[in-house]
Amino acid sequence: MRLEADLDQIRARAEEYYRKGEFYCSEAVVKTVVEELEIDAPAEAVKMASGFPVGMGGMGCTCGALTGGILTIGLVYGRTEGKDPSVDRAMALSAKLYQIFCQRHKVSCCKVLTKGMEKGSKEHMEQCIAFTGEMAYETAKIILEEERGAKQ
Repeated sequence: MRLEADLDQIRARAEEYYRKGEFYCSEAVVKTVVEELEIDAPAEAVKMASGFPVGMGGMGCTCGALTGGILTIGLVYGRTEGKDPSVDRAMALSAKLYQIFCQRHKVSCCKVLTKGMEKGSKEHMEQCIAFTGEMAYETAKIILEEERGAKQ
């Protein structure tokens, strides 16, 4: 994993994936952070994020950009063996990302965040593109800070 990265480039790349329609929010966050930080992960990591766009399968629940970030944190810090305490680190870092999002936007619910917007409208797309870039940026920042701290 790379310990140095241009966070603004990460934001821009995630936004571009969404803007071009190549990937939705959660997928764009996972794909961008994995690629930019050179995280050892199978391509299926992006597939795993495909059910989360537009608030979990289009149902308007938790913002897909936020869930993409949490999926990425889990990919890096999560566990594969039962009772492995690494889950505590994954949960703490996921909570940190969630708190950042909610401090800025007050809620994490896609339905509330997009209330009054027509799905697919320019306003809706601009907001979701911005959330995607923001969560890719913040996810990468959390991972980089955690890794740099672990190396010291």
